[in-house]
Amino acid sequence: MTAAPSPLTTIRATARGYMPRVLQGRGWVLAALVMAPVGLSLLIFTISRMRGLDANPGEALRIFHEGLVKMMLPIMALVAAPAGIREDLEQRTLPLLLVRPAPAWALPLGKGLPWFAWGAAWLILGALGLQLVGGDPALLPGRILALVSAWWGELALMTLVGLVFKRGTLWGALYFFLWEPLVRIFPPFLQRLTFTHHIESLAGSRAAQVQANQLLAQEQVTTHPALALLALLAFGALCWALAGWKLQRTPIGLAGSEAEG
Repeated sequence: MTAAPSPLTTIRATARGYMPRVLQGRGWVLAALVMAPVGLSLLIFTISRMRGLDANPGEALRIFHEGLVKMMLPIMALVAAPAGIREDLEQRTLPLLLVRPAPAWALPLGKGLPWFAWGAAWLILGALGLQLVGGDPALLPGRILALVSAWWGELALMTLVGLVFKRGTLWGALYFFLWEPLVRIFPPFLQRLTFTHHIESLAGSRAAQVQANQLLAQEQVTTHPALALLALLAFGALCWALAGWKLQRTPIGLAGSEAEG
């Protein structure tokens, strides 16, 4: 009888075997999501300099918060997460991964790590590219940490949501594009239940301030950067663990709704 490999062995083997998938079409879509706003900003910046115009010092800040954080990072998670373990469930290919005994709960993280590494590399490159537009060098380390740790948490969350709900992408989109923007005007406790709050705390800057005349306007609070980083990393680890637990409880190899979790 073949002995089951350890969870670490399963994660490492799954990640190594799945890595070539991120170099296909979906992986390059992720890269384009990061580099499109950064590249466009660099193009506009270059043209402006050639015409003798002064660069806008707030351009890098705007692209970071409004482009990367609020738009591209959530879309990256919505694009990448279904390509992991959710895709194997829908295409009935997950049993092929379990031909040999293996801990099923380790598979979501094993398939998610290549996407995390690929996306993190492009996010770091995008943050570095914003420096050419006039980004504050003092804020660069915090911006990189904010993007990478938020990517870890958002990818893990979407992996979990995709295993819990049949229309996980829809629920994820509602969370990212409705809850995250609206909660800024809510009390501090609710503010801390968003990625945006912790990203802004880590990055040392905000996209916008809530005005006193806004409905339910609340003072925006800031969490210490170390605690914000810990919160994002811990939340991501919790989501990966819950995704593994959910997959472990999901019947493998069945048809219809049972196989869809």
